[in-house]
Amino acid sequence: MFVSRCSIFALAFTWAIGSALAADAPKEPVPTAAISYFRDIRPIFQVHCQGCHQPAKAMGEYVMTDLASLAKGGESEQKAVVPGKPDESHLIAQITPKDGKAEMPREKEPLTADQIQRIRQWIVEGAQDDTPLSVRDVINNEHPPVYEASPVLTALDFSPDDTLLAVSGYHETLLLKADGSELVARLIGQSERVESVAFSPDGKSLAVAGGSPGRLGEVQVWDVESRKLKYSLSVTYDTVYGVSWSGDGTKIAFGCADNTLRAIDAANGKQVVYQGAHSDWVLDTVFSKDATYLISVSRDRSMKLVEVATQRFVDNITSITPGALKGGLAAVDRHPTKDELLIGGADGIPKIYQMLRTKARVIGDDFNLIKAYEVMPGRIYDARFNSDGSRFVVSSSLDGTGEVRVYETDSGKLLHKLEGQHGAVYAVTFSTSGKVIASAGFDCLVRLNDADTGKLIKEFSPVPAGATKVAATGK
Repeated sequence: MFVSRCSIFALAFTWAIGSALAADAPKEPVPTAAISYFRDIRPIFQVHCQGCHQPAKAMGEYVMTDLASLAKGGESEQKAVVPGKPDESHLIAQITPKDGKAEMPREKEPLTADQIQRIRQWIVEGAQDDTPLSVRDVINNEHPPVYEASPVLTALDFSPDDTLLAVSGYHETLLLKADGSELVARLIGQSERVESVAFSPDGKSLAVAGGSPGRLGEVQVWDVESRKLKYSLSVTYDTVYGVSWSGDGTKIAFGCADNTLRAIDAANGKQVVYQGAHSDWVLDTVFSKDATYLISVSRDRSMKLVEVATQRFVDNITSITPGALKGGLAAVDRHPTKDELLIGGADGIPKIYQMLRTKARVIGDDFNLIKAYEVMPGRIYDARFNSDGSRFVVSSSLDGTGEVRVYETDSGKLLHKLEGQHGAVYAVTFSTSGKVIASAGFDCLVRLNDADTGKLIKEFSPVPAGATKVAATGK
């Protein structure tokens, strides 16, 4: 087709005029999505505020875990949130920095300008609560969980004086007399799932790791005598695992589903170790005897060594040769008197490793391995030494059936299999005296067995019974 130069010029001129007119025309405002409380605001409060403002620890008589309490305010008697009126909302005044400092979060860095703006805009838009009904249930000291069946049990620990047994529950940790005869306290927190519990070396505190899958990771530290929450630390947006104490009780370590290993100052929750050397979830942790090092195991099939003071990754304690480990690692414990490490995982083989390498690494070696024991059926979930390290107990699961074995550490001799085990066993531990082994898992019962004979002493549900909508959950 023939097009004249005049026609081309006319088309170009018309396009230019049209573009200029379009540029001068008033632009329609681009619609912005409404601020969501559940998606945008709640995560900010979880990480920065709810550790000090929840039913178990309501500083300033202010609770921020549900919208009614959040809006009401605390001891100041000023309304924290006035829908549509951010300048009349006391919360905005508390979180807005002046000269670089804000009243809240107390003694921490202020929220970012973007976070404050989002909270402000949410109030402007009416401070609506769009939390799904499925996660709106209020559970606190005034409204404790009521069970129609015990939940799957994932964690337990004896107190150092053998008077108490801490057991995981739904939204709570249950403190029982060590013989299971009485429930003495219910430590109710934010975490739906409790993945790990550990008494401090002096027995005065209890650390709890868990969270709400896909929403919240949390470490709680409780005062055992008063049954009060000392502090709660929100970490990541998924459950956390494998809580452990340093021998002097000054640090607490745990693993995260964001592939990180972390440790905090036990006195105040301040982070002192952050290490990202793992490539999958970190499921268990333990300190070296003198707390110079921190050891972690992961779904990435490795056990890693980190120097606490420098937060530096030091070594892969296990072999890094492809195929040397047949799956992830779930449990680690340190020998009570020396730096030797008991591990277990997907390959079902309990193994003990020396902590520090004394020979240059050679491709294909597993030099730090001291001893591998008889393979257990299925996957190992937990492994613990007794108080002098002469024995250890290991639990596993295969096709819904659990097994717990006790080995003699030095000889490798299988001493016995514990009586009465039925479903998968997720948690085991020795009493401090070494006379009793506690175990728990998928069948929702705690079992106490004689450590010398393996005979069943007692089995019981750790939770109070009653009508409820709380159901047992799988692992």
